[in-house]
Amino acid sequence: MLHSAAESVFREVKELILSGELPGGELISEGEIAKRMECSRTPVREAFLRLEAEGWMRLYPKKGALVVPVADGEAEHVVAARQLVETQSVRVVAEQPHVRSALLDALRTSLIEQREIADRGDVVAFSAADADFHKMIVAAGGNPLLDTFYGGLRDRQRRMTARSIARDPGQLSQIIEDHTALADLVESGDADAYNTAVLAHMRQVHGLGFRGAL
Repeated sequence: MLHSAAESVFREVKELILSGELPGGELISEGEIAKRMECSRTPVREAFLRLEAEGWMRLYPKKGALVVPVADGEAEHVVAARQLVETQSVRVVAEQPHVRSALLDALRTSLIEQREIADRGDVVAFSAADADFHKMIVAAGGNPLLDTFYGGLRDRQRRMTARSIARDPGQLSQIIEDHTALADLVESGDADAYNTAVLAHMRQVHGLGFRGAL
């Protein structure tokens, strides 16, 4: 029962961090979270330790837990890693018509969902849908090692996207437009054009400016 409670607290607090509701740099206490989650401090303490191990928090005895902000240069590193993995997956998919067709169906369905979420103005749900859109492309490449690696980037991507949209809600329509263009490039099998487009897309979303394709 205790493990279940700690797992629940871990998931909920992590979601608050990824959604930006608990922003980087904020100091929170076990008591605050225990009251919010209506539980004792013991599962909160266990959840905080796990969040610290994953790099989302830094614990200070008798003071509280600091939500670790996005580090300097982290966005650049995440974007570079995502570009390499996604483009490689598109190159593989381009040579497999049946896989590409199934992927396109999934991407088109995701785009419909993204438009519905954007109309509701639900930033949290949209950041998750955005991350899943890109992960579909990687998964279609059929490389389990790259898929697992990319999965590790998903949470960082979600947090960065939620922060960017909160800063400029007008980006929702631009992101959907970019995603539509990326889906079209997957359909055409043009991995080189996808490489350039996905880099421009990610750098624009995260306010990094455009440096050109790798």
